[in-house]
Amino acid sequence: MSSLLTKAITGIGCTVLALPLLAALTIAAALGGLSANNGAPASPSAHALNDIPPHMLALYQRAVLTCPGLSWTVLAAIGKVETDHARHPTMISSASAVGPMQFLPSTFQAYAHPVPPGGKKPPTPWDPADAVYAAARLLCANGARGDKNLQAAIFAYNHSHAYVSEVLTIARRYTAITPTPTSAAAKAVAFAHSQLGVPYVWGGDGPSDGGFDCSGLTQAAYRAAGIALPRVAQAQYDTDLHLPKGAPLAPGDLLFFGPSPDRITHVSLFIGAGRAIDAPHSGAVVHQGPAHLAISSFQGATRPTARRRNR
Repeated sequence: MSSLLTKAITGIGCTVLALPLLAALTIAAALGGLSANNGAPASPSAHALNDIPPHMLALYQRAVLTCPGLSWTVLAAIGKVETDHARHPTMISSASAVGPMQFLPSTFQAYAHPVPPGGKKPPTPWDPADAVYAAARLLCANGARGDKNLQAAIFAYNHSHAYVSEVLTIARRYTAITPTPTSAAAKAVAFAHSQLGVPYVWGGDGPSDGGFDCSGLTQAAYRAAGIALPRVAQAQYDTDLHLPKGAPLAPGDLLFFGPSPDRITHVSLFIGAGRAIDAPHSGAVVHQGPAHLAISSFQGATRPTARRRNR
């Protein structure tokens, strides 16, 4: 390698908007990151969300699932250093390395299989999916698995100590720092965890109704923490002060989705490490999954408190 750049199914205010297939398959990876608190995987920082194209972020996050212990932030940092996430105009180096992750063709062939979801057949270093998965395999084979020797793995990618330092510096910038949740937020998160597996029920407020819809779950979670929320997602969005765009999220924050700020159709409860708990749609159950912070329907987050604004 040589661096070129040193259903829509609706409940009471609850709709899961369709995600692009790639995002649906991959953001499932708000997993992987330089170690977050308690060894949990880190969420993307505001800088990461602004700097990395969503389709490349999805690829980095999905590919690291093939190498336990490898951080998506490290893989993304390599993509940044090599070609600015495939933005370089030619993606050809003076050393004849090619493609978004800058592979020599002979090196690529050693790590090209199996062909990843969405990859080319036969695989090619020019294809983003093929290249990112091959990069993850190369790192994994050289010390990244289980975080055994990450620096050695990065050095194997490009034999330069300065390169290793640059990659790790960028990776840290891509890692969000998660604020400590308030005691009320911690109680809300604990309540939501206790409801995992409860059925989705349109208009449901809890077990007495047979289950929850999205805003019924968030309302009940904060009721357990001693904070009263309105019943529907739009009203919950309108009630609390909104966090500034790009502000670090804390466990317990509410995440809102919809076509516009005046058409909020879904709410979930952020639990940290790029994950959230929600009651998604009919036929599903309360579950934990990706927070989906990078999709276009994400309208923002609030941090419920006992003191609220009037609107």
